[in-house]
Amino acid sequence: MPASDVRKVSELAGERIPVLPIRSTVVYPSGATALQIGFAPNVEALNAHPEPELIVAIASTLDDGHDIPPRSLEKVATAVRVLDRLNLPGGTIQTTLQGLRRIHLDDVRFEDGFYTARVRPVEEVPLSPQEAEPVVERILATVAGLAAKVDRVPDEVPRILRMNLGDPGRFADLAATLCNLRLPDRDAVLQELDVARRLALVLRSVEQAWDRAREVETAVAAGEAAAEGEEQPRSTRDRTADIRKRIQALQAELGEVDPLEREADEMLRRLEMARLPSRPAAVARREAERLRSTSTTAQEAAEIRAYLEALISIPWNKRAGDGRIDLAAVEAAFAQEHLGMDEGKQRLLEVLAVAALRGDLRGPIPCIVGPPGVGKRTLAMAIGRALERPVVRLELGGRGAAQLFGTRRTRAGAQIGKVMQLIADAGVKNPVFLLEELDEIGLGNVEGDPVEAMEEMLDNDNRDAFSDLYLDVPFDLSEAFFIGSAGDYYRIPRGLRDHFIEIRIAGYTPEEKIAIARDWLLPRIVEEHGLKTGEVEIADETLLFLTRGYARDAGVGNLRRSLAAILRFIARQKADGEATHWTVTRETIEAVLGFPRWATTPAEIRPEVGVVTGLAWTASGGELMFIEALKMPGTGRLVITGLLGDVMRESVNAAFSYVRSRAEELGIPRDTFSEYDIHVHFPVGATPKDGPSAGAAVTLALASSLSDRPVRHDQAMTGEVTLRGKILEIGGVKEKVLAAYRAGITEVILPAGNERDLRDVPPDVRDRMTFHKVERMDQVFDLALLGEPRRGPRVEVEGDAPHASRLPERQGARDADR
Repeated sequence: MPASDVRKVSELAGERIPVLPIRSTVVYPSGATALQIGFAPNVEALNAHPEPELIVAIASTLDDGHDIPPRSLEKVATAVRVLDRLNLPGGTIQTTLQGLRRIHLDDVRFEDGFYTARVRPVEEVPLSPQEAEPVVERILATVAGLAAKVDRVPDEVPRILRMNLGDPGRFADLAATLCNLRLPDRDAVLQELDVARRLALVLRSVEQAWDRAREVETAVAAGEAAAEGEEQPRSTRDRTADIRKRIQALQAELGEVDPLEREADEMLRRLEMARLPSRPAAVARREAERLRSTSTTAQEAAEIRAYLEALISIPWNKRAGDGRIDLAAVEAAFAQEHLGMDEGKQRLLEVLAVAALRGDLRGPIPCIVGPPGVGKRTLAMAIGRALERPVVRLELGGRGAAQLFGTRRTRAGAQIGKVMQLIADAGVKNPVFLLEELDEIGLGNVEGDPVEAMEEMLDNDNRDAFSDLYLDVPFDLSEAFFIGSAGDYYRIPRGLRDHFIEIRIAGYTPEEKIAIARDWLLPRIVEEHGLKTGEVEIADETLLFLTRGYARDAGVGNLRRSLAAILRFIARQKADGEATHWTVTRETIEAVLGFPRWATTPAEIRPEVGVVTGLAWTASGGELMFIEALKMPGTGRLVITGLLGDVMRESVNAAFSYVRSRAEELGIPRDTFSEYDIHVHFPVGATPKDGPSAGAAVTLALASSLSDRPVRHDQAMTGEVTLRGKILEIGGVKEKVLAAYRAGITEVILPAGNERDLRDVPPDVRDRMTFHKVERMDQVFDLALLGEPRRGPRVEVEGDAPHASRLPERQGARDADR
C-alpha cells in the first residue's frame, strides 16, 4: 500500500467512520473488489457520505438477520476506499472498493440508520519469506491439486500465487481469496495478525478442502460402481439423482455447500414460508430445482430468480381487515370527506349492502362518473379507510394488454403486469381496487387491446382464477373490491360497460363549494403552507366571488388551486415578517390571480337579438353555450361556423327549415329568406360540440334574428326539436341545470319529458329556480321572445293561401297551449 494511504488510515485513529457489515465476502487489504451494496444500513451510510475518496470499514458478519448487534462488529476489519459508486434500480449501489489495511473497530454504534465505529490501528507480526517458504510450498502444492479436481478453483490460481511470494501476509490473504474458502475461514484469516499463524490457517483450510474433494470423488466412484452392479438396470436420471444425494450428504457433513445448492435451498425455504397455494407452489418448486443446475452467471438463472421473487411477492393468503362490510363506518367516512352527493353515496352504500348480505363481492361493479375534481377518487379512499383495506389505483389510459396483464416469460424482457404488481405492492389480496380512466382504455398507441382481457378479469366466473401472463398461475381476485371511475360513461367500450353500474356525480353548486372551501379545503391548505388556522380569514361573500369568477368548473380542482395560490402569497408575506393575520378580500384575489376568468358577458346583462343561452353536457360537467345568429344582406345562404359535428349541423338545418315554415306566425316577411344570408355561430370555436340538445336554442336564435325580436337574457334552455316543432327530451339534465345555477341563471326551459329528471337536482337548487316544461317550439317562442311579431301586409302567393288562411286558427291554438 502506498505510504500516503498508510498515513491517511493512521490519521483516522480515534475517529469515527462508517462501518459496512458484509455477509457475502471478505475484503482483504491491497485488493480491489466490485461489490453490490443492498443492505439498507450500508446504502444509508453511502448516501449520507457522498464525498469522493470516502474511507469506510468493511466488516464480515455471519448474521443473516436485519438487525446486526453492534458488539458483534467490534473486531478486526478492513479499511477501504470507495473508488466509485453507481445507483442501480431497486435501491442498490454498485461500488468498487480498494482495500487499504487491517484496523480494529471499537465502540460500534447504530445511529441515523447506519453503523459507525471508532478506529484503532493494529500491528501485524511479520514473517520473512525465507521462514515462510516451507508452509508456502505446501500451500502451493495443495492448491495445484485442488485446482485439478475442483471447478471453483481456476487452473491459473497456482501461477498467480507464485507471483506474490515476496510478502507472506499478502500471500495468505490472496490464497484465501482465490481458493474460495468458506466465509468463516476467510474471516479467520482476516482476524489473524500473526502472519505465521495466518499461513497455518490457510494451509489447514486448503488441506481440508482437498480432503473433501477426494471424499466426494470417492463417493461418486462408489455410486457409479453400485449402480453398475445392480441386478435391474436403472435409468441415467435415477443414478444421477442417487449420486447427487450422496455428494450433498457428504458436503453437508463436511460443512461445505455449493453456492447453487445454497441459493436453491434458500429459495425453497422462502417459498415454504410464503405458503403458496398448491399450483403456484408446485411451479415455484420446479423452478427452484431448475436453479440448482443453472450457472449462477447465466441469463436463465437471473430470469428464474426474478420469476421466483415475483411469486414470493404476491400476497396469496394475506388479507386486510376482518372481512366484514360495516355500512355505518362507510357512511361515516363519506360524511367526513364529502359534502352533498347524497345520491352517489346512497348508490355506493346499496352496492356494499348487497355484498354484505351475499357475503362476497361478486356482481356489478360501481363506476363513479363525473367531471374532474368532484371527488371520485376520494370516495374510493373513504371506502378503503372504512373497510380497513389499502386502496390501489390503476390508470388505464394509454396502457396496453401487455402492460396491464404481463408478458409471457418466453419473450425477451418479460415482466409482471401492472394489475398483479399493484396487488403485490398492496401486500394483501383484498384491496380496494380503483380502475381509473375507464373511458380512455385502449386509446393511443398501445401494445395489444386491453379491453377483452379486462372483461375477462372482471367477469364473475373468472375473477377467482385470474392469470397474469408472466406468472402463468391463477390468482383469486374475487375478494378485491373493484371501483371504476370515468368522465363519460358512454365512452367506455360496450362489452366492458356491461360489468359496471353507473353512479353519476354532477358537480357542486356555488353554495356547496363555499362550504367545502370553508370546512375542508382551507384548513388543510393553510396547514400545508406552514400557516395556522386563525391567521387567515375569508368571508363567504369573498369565497362566492372566487367560485363565480375563478372556479366555475363542476369540481373543486380550480378552487383548490386558486386557494393554494392565495396562501402562497400570504406565506411569502409571513416569511418576510410583514404581518401575523390576513383577511382575504376581492382585491387580494385580483392581485394574486388577476382579473376573473369568467366575466359577465353582454348576453347575461341585457336582451339581444339573435343571442340565446343554451345548455350543454360535457365530460367536465354542464356548461353554458351561447348561440349567435346574424342576418345580413345576401342570397338566402345558411352559414354555420364553430367546431361542430354532423349531428349539430343537421340540427341547425332542421331548425332553419322549421323557422321558414313558421315565418308568418313569427312575423318574418317571405322575401327575407331570399334577400338575406343567415350566419349561425357557436363561440369558443376550439371546443368540439355535437349533439341534438341545442335544437331549441338554435331555432330560437334563428327566429330572433330573422324577426328582429330580442331574446330574454335571464333564461337558459335545452331540448331537441323535430321538423314539426315538437320538443324531445334530452340527457344530462342535472349537469345542465347546475351549470345554469352556477352562472346565476334561475329560469330554465326544459322538455316536458324531462320533468322526472328534476328529482336528481339538489333540492336547494330546485327551490331557487323556475323550470318551464314545454312540449312545442311555439311555447318557447312565447316564453323567450320579447316584443310582438311584425304584421305587415299579407302577400298572396300561389299555393300558399291555404296556409295563410289557417293563421287565425293556429294563433288560437297557441293561446290554448299557453
